[in-house]
Amino acid sequence: MRRDTGFPAADAENDFLRARRGQVMSRLAAWLRREPDDVNIMLPFHEVVEALGMLGERRLGLRTIRLDSIVGSVDRTRDFDRRFRPTSARVRERWQRLALAARRGEAVPPIEVYRVGDLHFVQDGHHRVSVAHALGLTVIDAYVTEVVTRVAAHGIRHRGDLIVKDYRRLFLERVPLAGQARTAVLLSDPWEYAELGEHVEAWGFRLMQDEGAFLDRPTIALRWYTEEYVPVVGMLRQAGLVGDRTETEAYMWVAAERYRLIRTHRWDQDVIDTIRSSRHRP
Repeated sequence: MRRDTGFPAADAENDFLRARRGQVMSRLAAWLRREPDDVNIMLPFHEVVEALGMLGERRLGLRTIRLDSIVGSVDRTRDFDRRFRPTSARVRERWQRLALAARRGEAVPPIEVYRVGDLHFVQDGHHRVSVAHALGLTVIDAYVTEVVTRVAAHGIRHRGDLIVKDYRRLFLERVPLAGQARTAVLLSDPWEYAELGEHVEAWGFRLMQDEGAFLDRPTIALRWYTEEYVPVVGMLRQAGLVGDRTETEAYMWVAAERYRLIRTHRWDQDVIDTIRSSRHRP
């Protein structure tokens, strides 16, 4: 709880000390809960863009953005935690100077950020963001540059989530799905994207052999999705074999079981019955 003394300099100093205590207590709580190390670490902008695959950028100009949408930094990931609380005393002098100016009602320049999806990454203005959080503000003015990426930023919460996005980006380069198909194919384990990519490429190779014609990657991706993936997932739903997995994870599991148990490429009721019964075997 923030209690002001009425003396701006003293209150600015207390703001900093309170922010530092909050950062230390948050680290301790994460350690006691045995949470991953990256829970309180802000997201590095360049790692995020590399994982998602950058296509381009455009300047949007001055905007008002929510403070809770700012999740990372271009180059200051060690000075502040995920909630922009100071991680050490080395930023104290500048931090308190900005807090004092804010408490006196002085004008504070807009920050500069990159926007990736609905996430923002600070290029300039880390101390201003930190002070705004400490003072209980919810929005801040910012000059925004939007970055367009191959893979959507949706679902990124921690640094570890970038691994999944990176492997998904590589998968979509091998299997260039589009539209609804791109959204529908989802895996939780990043390693499975490589396995699924190989699976689709093998399916495409057999298709080209059967038709005696060369097909490019987008064509193979589309035909695999419409002729193989959608019908199989539909049968799995009807048979109650999806469970608590994603549909793609169910597809991967049952495809592996099909080859192991049946040794054939066909899909019929006998295959489904055999796979269903195998689920209950020790």
